Amino acid sequence: MPSLPCLDHEAMLHEGISPHAAAYIEDFETGGLHEVVCVPARRRIEIDVVSTEGEHSVESHDLLVGRLKERFPGYQVVVNGPSWLRGDRRVARACRAQVPLRDVLVGADFSKLERSLEQLRTVGALMEKQSRVASWSVRTVTGPMLAVAGVVSYQVLGTLTGALGEPWVQGLQYLVVGSLGGVFLYLGLKAVHLTEMANRVWKRYSEYSLILKDRSRQVTPQSINDEGALKALAD
Repeated sequence: MPSLPCLDHEAMLHEGISPHAAAYIEDFETGGLHEVVCVPARRRIEIDVVSTEGEHSVESHDLLVGRLKERFPGYQVVVNGPSWLRGDRRVARACRAQVPLRDVLVGADFSKLERSLEQLRTVGALMEKQSRVASWSVRTVTGPMLAVAGVVSYQVLGTLTGALGEPWVQGLQYLVVGSLGGVFLYLGLKAVHLTEMANRVWKRYSEYSLILKDRSRQVTPQSINDEGALKALAD
């Protein structure tokens, strides 16, 4: 069975998290794939539905939750759903469009899988480059644009002081500068969001690559020539 370390902890991205183990499991009754994470210190079992999106039905998911609660009554079973802020669904669709999870786990055409993973790596690299372009564009334009908007608004709106009154003019000036700053803040957050998604696509590529390499090491030339052995390995 292919196994690999937690990439987040290996890269020191997270500290202070309790030791845990994650596994992809298949429900033989429905054919659904699920990712289950066990955290013994917290007596907690988490089901991540983001990484296995499109690989199981609602009935298969409900069956898994019910069985885990029945088999492990002393553990808290939690379902980790997709996050809109983190763009989980966009990441899942981008990865699944290039290589489905089921093919990575049980697919027998290693050459095709390697080509698909290379395409996924390219997609992640393009997303990262696009996020850098957006980030640098916002950084370059924000300062000068806010300065120009401040000067213009104060000069132009200042001429209306006599007609509208100073409180109204000041309010309009703050509104113009604040609105423009909000627009640039939104664009900056979008660039950060795209960077986050690109990193997660790259992480998914790294995870799939490690799984595929571990699987390929377990396949011998005899098993490649023997369809029955290869099917047994896939099962």
